[in-house]
Parts: sequence; C-alpha cells; structure tokens
Amino acid sequence: MGRAGKALKQTLSIFGISQNQLAAAMGVGHANVSRWVNEVRDPGGETILEIRTALGQINPDAAEEFIRLYLTMPKNE
Repeated sequence: MGRAGKALKQTLSIFGISQNQLAAAMGVGHANVSRWVNEVRDPGGETILEIRTALGQINPDAAEEFIRLYLTMPKNE
C-alpha cells in the first residue's frame, strides 16, 4: 500500500500544491487527501484518475508527473 500516496506526496511537494488546493479542485474534504498523502488509505483506480484531472486543472505538469511517478514507482518502495 502507498504507491499512489508516495507519488502524490512527491508531486504536491515538487509543484508547491497544498493538500487543500487539491481537495478543493477535487471537491473532496482535506481529510481524504491527507489520508492518501500519509498512506493511511490508498485511492482506488477511479480516484487516481480524479486526482490526475484535478492536478491538471491546477498545473498540467503536476498531473503528468503524478502519473509518471505512480507508474514508475516500485510497489514496495
């Protein structure tokens, strides 16, 4: 568990996007984003696409980086 959370945490850090910004863009509570970033809960496949879409609204490069990190990060890292 945690590959998506790790990719999301890195992406938010690299691009200076706050968890609140992402939560607002997705229309979800900050607590949901916090759970993903802190690897308490992994987002499902559909949610990963929603994260990508929301990041794309904030910064298209961040959306691309999130997916790149998610797809290339080892599962056990």
